[in-house]
Amino acid sequence: MIDRTANLLGVIGLAVAGRIEDTARDILSHAGETPAALVVIGHGTGPSNDQLRRVLGLSHPGTVRLVDRLVADGLVERRAGRDRRAIALYLSDRGRAVRQDLLKGRLAAIRPLLAPLSSPEEAQLAALLHKMLASMETTDTERRTLCRLCDDRICSDCPIPADELAKS
Repeated sequence: MIDRTANLLGVIGLAVAGRIEDTARDILSHAGETPAALVVIGHGTGPSNDQLRRVLGLSHPGTVRLVDRLVADGLVERRAGRDRRAIALYLSDRGRAVRQDLLKGRLAAIRPLLAPLSSPEEAQLAALLHKMLASMETTDTERRTLCRLCDDRICSDCPIPADELAKS
């Protein structure tokens, strides 16, 4: 029975990913890691290209091209970093507005999959998902990668554990 459950979970995962990608393409006219870059940069911590690269799992040249495109589109600004050697990335006003649209669109794309569930079933699913996520062994960077499209205002207490020291 566990193989069937795993198979069904895989199908739901692909359905969710496809809906999110379609929504991001409609809002941003870009797919791939572009929407995730806006969400990650929008956390407001001023990540460097290297920090963004690690979260998105891109090569250095790929990250530079992505950031160049975001800057050219008027979505991201480069500013002096904390240590003056690195550049910090921040969203422009337009970038913040697009990020909000992406986060709202992401949830709107996923909600129809939950519509057939009753309130108790939805609560049970939420508890099961929380339990599954809480059982994962991840570093802080891995957690940020998994949560790269999450709306941090909704999920302020991430269930995914991260212990950078134990895994570095």
